[in-house]
Amino acid sequence: MASKKKISAIDLFCGIGGLSYGFKKAGIDIKIGIDIDKSCQYAFETNCKSKFINRDISEVEGGELNSLYDKNDIKVLVGCAPCQPFSSYTYKSDKQKDHRWQLLYEFTRLIKEVRPVIVSMENVPTLLNFKEAPVFYDFVDSLEKKGYFVWHRIVYGPDYGIPQKRKRLVLLASNLGDIELLPPTHTPDKYMTVREAIGHLEKINSGEYSKKDFIHKASKLSDINLRRIRQSKPGGSWKKDWDDELKLSCHTSDKGKTYVSVYGRMKWDEPSPTMTTFCTGIGNGRFGHPEQDRAISLREAAILQSFPNDYKFVDEVENLKFGNISKHIGNAVPPKLGEIIGKTIVKHIKEYNYGKKKE
Repeated sequence: MASKKKISAIDLFCGIGGLSYGFKKAGIDIKIGIDIDKSCQYAFETNCKSKFINRDISEVEGGELNSLYDKNDIKVLVGCAPCQPFSSYTYKSDKQKDHRWQLLYEFTRLIKEVRPVIVSMENVPTLLNFKEAPVFYDFVDSLEKKGYFVWHRIVYGPDYGIPQKRKRLVLLASNLGDIELLPPTHTPDKYMTVREAIGHLEKINSGEYSKKDFIHKASKLSDINLRRIRQSKPGGSWKKDWDDELKLSCHTSDKGKTYVSVYGRMKWDEPSPTMTTFCTGIGNGRFGHPEQDRAISLREAAILQSFPNDYKFVDEVENLKFGNISKHIGNAVPPKLGEIIGKTIVKHIKEYNYGKKKE
């Protein structure tokens, strides 16, 4: 009689659990999530049904992680390092002084110590550009030298049913053989739209939250920003839509003229712009609701990230810290992308008939 070993993952930099939640849907057991931000604990443990460890991974040893896997587990190690030091916003900063810049090297160390069968990483596409500080290329090289088959590519969210024009760098590595992400599930004519994702939600005003769901809360707009959003058209810009008296002086500068999407409204019938840590404020991008005179709510941002409608972020309204949750949502791996990565891993292991044993 044949039995299968269990595929089990440890999620480094787990945040609020977007990747782990997707892995669980794909049938992968989540041993633990590790993150330095303790405020992620409630969301991770409540939704992923797994233990959260509040640690800096530079202080974690491989032996500790190995002790968390069961003896016969097929070990998966995933790590989506914080993307801020790799983003275009910080491209010109002194990256060598940023502790987060070194986290991929810590991930490399843990891979060497744990020796998982599968490794996965997700990050911003601009990580590929940093040839003057080639942390990503060092990461790939170290994996290949350890005998892993490595695949990486920039993935477009709408191709996998994510209602958001998000591009992310996805890496998969296996010590079994060639591995690559499953093919797209959606074509451009079938992309999930803003309307399909959030059109069903209750109407709320600026600064209000739904009595049915306190995460469906919108930031409070000032009087002048209310006037601005009322003049904004879906897919339009302040440059064309606003009266001159509403325009900021920074907009009319040469540099400001390029930021035409700020204070803009989303279009109903397209995927949304990329959700960022500031996606619930209209001054940070095209984050205005298509019809209602407000920025998108926390719940809408989460759904556009492909979190389910009932994903829990805090236990009660009194503990809701708006900016904190907005940051967590923007930083998260979209659960649908996590599920695709998880399904890829499960399929890959089945193809290699790995983990079966005779009894």
